[in-house]
Amino acid sequence: MADTTRFDRGAAVLDQLFGFRPTPEQTADDFARLTVEGLFGDVWSRPGLAVRDRSLATVAALTALGREHELRMHLGGALRVGITREQIRELMMHLAHYGGWPVAVMGLRVAGEVFAAADKAAAGG
Repeated sequence: MADTTRFDRGAAVLDQLFGFRPTPEQTADDFARLTVEGLFGDVWSRPGLAVRDRSLATVAALTALGREHELRMHLGGALRVGITREQIRELMMHLAHYGGWPVAVMGLRVAGEVFAAADKAAAGG
């Protein structure tokens, strides 16, 4: 049986970041449940950092690791929790020196694609 407190915390973070709130029925397999309860219900819900701060750290880590698919998703989440486009660009500038120039170029390219998609959606297209 799922721990509904952990599940509810995780579902709330997912809703805040990505705009969807999973149900227990949608997370019937062990990995999905571990993601909602463990990652988002425990780690992302800890009191030491706000969701916005964790989002910025996650974008930095995914960029440095070159994880484009996950980065794309988390850049959208970063925008949803109030991280600005300028802050994302500044983060990529910072990462160029600590993660490497190619990593920052990839991050800026993916961010540009996410920004363009957000602009298109906002324009109704």
